Amino acid sequence: MAVRNPRTGEQDYRFEAASAEQVREVVGAARRAQRTWAAGGIEHRNRALLAWADQLEKHGADIVDALSVDTGRQRISHEELGAIVHFLHGFCAAAPDVLATPFRKLPDHPDVVFKVTYVPYGVVGVISPWNFPLVLSFIDAIPALVAGAAVVIKPSEVTPRFVEPLRRSLAAVPELAGIVNLVQGGAETGQAVVAASDAVVFTGSVPTGRKIAVAAAQAFIPAFLELGGKDAAVVLAGSDVARAATSILRSALYNSGQVCYAIERVYAHASLYDALVAELVSQASTLRRSVAAGDGGHYGPMIFDRQGAIIDAQLDDAVAKGAKIVLGGNSEVRDGAVWVDPTIVTEVDHSMTLMTEETFGPVVPVMRFTDDDEAERLMNDSIFGLSGAVFGPDTHTAGDFATRMEAGGVSINDTELPRVMMFDGEKTAFKQSGMGGSRYGATSIMRYVRKRALLANEGAVPPLDKLSETAEYAPAH
Repeated sequence: MAVRNPRTGEQDYRFEAASAEQVREVVGAARRAQRTWAAGGIEHRNRALLAWADQLEKHGADIVDALSVDTGRQRISHEELGAIVHFLHGFCAAAPDVLATPFRKLPDHPDVVFKVTYVPYGVVGVISPWNFPLVLSFIDAIPALVAGAAVVIKPSEVTPRFVEPLRRSLAAVPELAGIVNLVQGGAETGQAVVAASDAVVFTGSVPTGRKIAVAAAQAFIPAFLELGGKDAAVVLAGSDVARAATSILRSALYNSGQVCYAIERVYAHASLYDALVAELVSQASTLRRSVAAGDGGHYGPMIFDRQGAIIDAQLDDAVAKGAKIVLGGNSEVRDGAVWVDPTIVTEVDHSMTLMTEETFGPVVPVMRFTDDDEAERLMNDSIFGLSGAVFGPDTHTAGDFATRMEAGGVSINDTELPRVMMFDGEKTAFKQSGMGGSRYGATSIMRYVRKRALLANEGAVPPLDKLSETAEYAPAH
């Protein structure tokens, strides 16, 4: 498969896609290796995973360099590597408490003692997207590994260069042989991963997530889906306009808007609508392209070239229906790279795809509302419910309104706060933004185990003459 460089537009990298048979072989080997991995216990798994954390840092320069070419982003690539090391340490530290299995007594049956044991899935298949290639390959794989599962990861074919140096870091930890596996390819390879695995995790678009959900149901395996978003920011009357604008832009423009939880639509109270638009334009106007690493620019080109066409189609549709672009505009191809500058759009409504479909680009449409009930109706008029934000004159006012938002994580007087609760909080996706338990919080480890109850009767066994058609069995006391 040929791979495009996002900064040059050239196809300067190639790799061999794994066939369905090759995927089955990898999964089979992983399933065999997993038995030893699970039987080794938490301490053994933690030692191996923390040894890998050390190797990630030793191979970090090569991994970051490859990620930087994959995505066109140097700083964010460093952030990705640091996040994975952080996840490894955090989940390993949490595992002994989360997976503890003490014996307990049944209060109503004092002769019965029991404990719940956790049986990991053999092989967890992970299919990850191109916007954060490393983090989204391992944000779910790491808790699965800690739980005792093996993983087979299919990274995006759009950003595959990091796989080679990553494999070198894994090879330096013999205990992970057959436990952490990466298979490369397109849709057919991903389909093979789903068909062969015991559970599957997917991060990506709603249409692809639907296909994976159907395939998982046919294979009768659980699917954990983290899908698209169309996150809303509501700016209530009395809000700090400058604070709201800065927070919204930070979310909407990070990674050039190629983030599932980016703010993609803004609803501003009529009393501050004009001031907010002016502040958004003023702040966004100070940002410039990062044409080369270290040039002081603020945003890079689109990672996936087709995203530019999607953004253009939404902007064209909005303008045709009466919207006004007050900053930025359609994509531009320069020296092979696809650029979308920070774009602010006004006079929008929900007849426009810009307000209803995922944009995945640095575009901020702003719509006015006159009262809280109208704001509630607008922010919840969406098939998505990943996250969102509410700004108000104080925490109490904004927090009260935040309870009306149909989304899994709502930031108050800021944006993207769920990012900071990796081990300490939980949230799930609402509506079509996902399915399955939370990937946040230390207890997300429990997504990758089944529960087996072991019960022992330490008293007498009831005699047969106590049997009847209606009697409920209970151990003798």
